Formats: sequence, structure tokens, C-alpha cells
Amino acid sequence: MTIPPPPLKPWEGGFELHETFNMVSLLLERHLGPERGRSVAIITPREKITYGRLGRLTNRVGNLLLELGLGPGERIILLLHDSPWFVAAFLGAMKIGAVPVPCNVMATPRDWAYFINDSRAKAVIVEDELQPKLAQVLPQCPLLSRILIKDSTRPEGLDLQERAARASDRLDPAPTRAQDHSYWLYTSGTTGQPKGVIHLHRDLVYAVETWGRHVVDFQPHDRVYCVSRLFFSYGLNNGLYLPLYFGGQVILSPERPLPETVVRIVETNSPTLLFSVPTSYGQILNHLEDSPTNPDFSSLRACVSAGEALPASLSRRWKDRFGLEILDGLGSSEVGFIYICNLPGKAKPNSSGVLLPGYEARLLDDDGRELPRGEVGHLWVRSPTLAAGYWNKPEQTKAAFVGGWMRTGDRCCQDEDGFFFYFGRSDDALKVSGIWVSPLEVEAVLLEHPDVAEAAVVGHRDRMGLVKPKAFVTLMPGREPGEKLTAELQNLVKTRLAPYKYPRWIEYLAELPKTATGKIQRYKLRQDSNPSGAR
Repeated sequence: MTIPPPPLKPWEGGFELHETFNMVSLLLERHLGPERGRSVAIITPREKITYGRLGRLTNRVGNLLLELGLGPGERIILLLHDSPWFVAAFLGAMKIGAVPVPCNVMATPRDWAYFINDSRAKAVIVEDELQPKLAQVLPQCPLLSRILIKDSTRPEGLDLQERAARASDRLDPAPTRAQDHSYWLYTSGTTGQPKGVIHLHRDLVYAVETWGRHVVDFQPHDRVYCVSRLFFSYGLNNGLYLPLYFGGQVILSPERPLPETVVRIVETNSPTLLFSVPTSYGQILNHLEDSPTNPDFSSLRACVSAGEALPASLSRRWKDRFGLEILDGLGSSEVGFIYICNLPGKAKPNSSGVLLPGYEARLLDDDGRELPRGEVGHLWVRSPTLAAGYWNKPEQTKAAFVGGWMRTGDRCCQDEDGFFFYFGRSDDALKVSGIWVSPLEVEAVLLEHPDVAEAAVVGHRDRMGLVKPKAFVTLMPGREPGEKLTAELQNLVKTRLAPYKYPRWIEYLAELPKTATGKIQRYKLRQDSNPSGAR
């Protein structure tokens, strides 16, 4: 039975969905007609994949999974690089009613064993080069019964391409319900065991429609390049859901997104929308610092940033160099997409933007009282896009999802114009002399110094056990640390911010610890800064 796409009924950026609904009907099925089917969906370094070809590949993978005894509700782990096969495996699993679970290919085998066992997955689709790492933990995964290997050169496991080539290229979407599990993503687990975030088929309809329409007015001719990988929420949203939903194109590359690689991909493939994180934008600027000419970024009509707060100094450098503003936003895996975002021509420096239609937000103090504008509080969000909870984590689900609202764990304030300003995670913010200090505002000032490439600020206990700011800094090429520079940086903060906010200590590092998505891991700096574990 073919499930028709839901009727287009404007909501605040959404649809009224049928009870029987499979998200693949919007991401792929509606683009498979004679005209749209010939349009390009995916661009890789080697080829261009049309929607028609992607549809056939998706159906072959879906039918192969059915032949292997997999079906509705079954979790399928994806350990794949960005490629058409990732997209086909993700959509093929979802189309048969199974639940794709993309996982970080750079994680350790021990992490993979946790993902497999916690999700109770029966199948893994894995890159050939990653199979030896996976083999290390297979004895620890008793429920796993099927291993499909992409580009297989090994006797063990099943060859994904060879088996898919023999499967039928015709497949109707499973009659899933809008509230059935659609996909899971595991959070980074920086504060404990990773949590499986459960999203339903209905969730991302509202999220993608709202962001695409209200922020960039996404059109079918738009071409996306997202630096973040598809197995991360930011990459999955902007590198798969967004372009496929609107019938656009996405540029996929398995290469590590080094600054020179990002520049080459933009120049070669001419995306109209670039999605990245502040760290990557900064690395590109640093890479080009000594270059007298700019790369050709003329195809870009919008640059978007999320994942961590975007310092005004970095945004200003980017606009001065390329004439392009960066639209900073705030989102999360649990909310499903970016829900607070700056809008083209209306961006406010250092802000995360304004609340998008279809979302509600409130800022509460430690006792749960709503705060007036201008005061920093805990950010709570409510929308139809919220995850259903965390898999197998009832206590953490109960703590985060309360009465239809989600406790985001972010600290923000909202000004009189409605713009939100991010003050870090609840466990990142510092209280100095009884006053909250955002590490981000101190970092933003440090980054204004021409010798500073990157900066991260954490709490460090002094001899009295009181918490004060400590900065970790990396320098521009050719710059040297020293007492003179330390004094300059401390004085810079004192003159730009309230004096109590200046870093009492500055430590110079060759590089800052980061996650695979480029986020600074402040918790590691806190551990290094306070060896006893005190925070």
C-alpha cells in the first residue's frame, strides 16, 4: 500500500498529518515522478545521483533488509561515511518501518558495543575499513545477528552492494504511524553514558518545514554543503532532511573537513547554503590569513552556524573577508532541529537569534520561576518536534521532559527585541563572587586579540577553594606565549567586561580538546584544571 503524502495545511510551519504516515513519503517518494525523478539529489566527488536513482537504491536496501528478516521496530546501526549508501540505508530502513541508528564512525569499538547492546540492534551496516574494529567487540554483542559490509573485501559478513543489486527496486513504504519510532541518535555522552534520543516519524516534518521556510526560504534549486557528518544531528538535519525534504541537492564527501578541503569543495561544487560550526569557520579564516586573495564563495547565499555560540568577532571577520553574514542558531538532538536562529539581514551580534514559529520557550530560575527579559535563566522549550524521550533511560527522560516541555540544560537570556543570548550549559556557567559568568563572553573578548586563534574558559579553584575563570588559549601561527601576552589578554577582558570576569590564569595549548563535530570539550579542561575532580 502506498502512503500518500500528508495534505498541505499550513500550521505555524507544519502539516496536519495522517495517522498512517512514513517520513520517507516526504523525503523521497514525492520526488520520484517523471520530472522530479530526473533531478539531482546527491553530489559526490565521483558522481551525481538523481532522485530516481536514489529511490531505486533505497528500495533495494529496504528489500534486502526485509529478506534478512528485519522489519518494523528493529534497530539497525549505521557505521557509514557520508555517501549515497548512507542515505539509502537510512531511508531504506525507515521505509520498511525499521529504526536507523547512525553512530559516530570515529568512536571506539567499546562505544560501538554500547550502542549496539543498548539499542538491542540486530543488524549493523558498516564500512569495510571499519569492520576489523567492529570485529573486536562482536563477541560482546549477543543480539547482533546480521552484518552488512559496504565495499566488502572480506569473507565474513554480507556484501551490501552485491546483495542489494539482487534485490527488487520496487518497495512501498510500511504503514507506520506518525507516532512510531523513526530514527534514533546517540548523544555525545560527555556527562555520562550516551543517551539514545528517540524521534518519531512526525517530528522532523514540523522542524524542517519551519526552519527551511522561515530562515532561508529553501528552494529546489538550492544546494547544501554541511561540514558536520550525517551521523551527527546537525549533519543529519541539514545534510539529509533539509535538502531531500525540499527536493534540493546535497554535496556529500567522506573526506575529513580540513579547512583546505572545505574551501575546495565549496569552490568545486558551488553550494548555495553552507552549514558549519564556529570552530570550522575560524579554521578557514586562519588558513587563509596569509592569502592575498579569497576563494570563490560567490555561489553562497547563506552561511549557517550552530553547535556552539558564534563570537561576534569571528562573525565580523567572516563578513569582512567574504561579504557574507553567518546566521547563528541554537538547536539540539532532542528538539530535532535549530529552533532559535538569526534571520538574514536581521542578525544581532553574539545572539543565537529569535524563536522560530511553532516553538515556545521560557526562561526559569533555579526554583522554577519565570524570569523577566534581560535575566539569565534555564531554557525550556515546547514544540511538536520534541523527541519522545531517551531509550532505556526512564529517570533521565523524566528529568528532561516535563509536562510537554523540555529542560534543555542551556542557560540563556532574552533581550527586549526578542533575541536570545546563550550563556553556556548549566554546568559550564561559572559563579564568581556569587555572580554568574558566561565562559562564552570571556572567550569572545579573548578572541578579539590578534594573537589568539581559539579560547576556552572554565572554572578553576583558587587556594581558598573559590571558583574563578581560567582561560586555555591557542595562538595564531608564529605567535609566542609569555607574561607580556598574558597581561595583555587579562587587561583586555578587564576593559571590555566587569573586572571580576577576567581570567586569573591563562594556559597556552597547541590545540584545544574537541568533539568530532568541532565543539570544545570544556569538561576535559575542567578535569585538567582541577585534578581532584572539584568543579
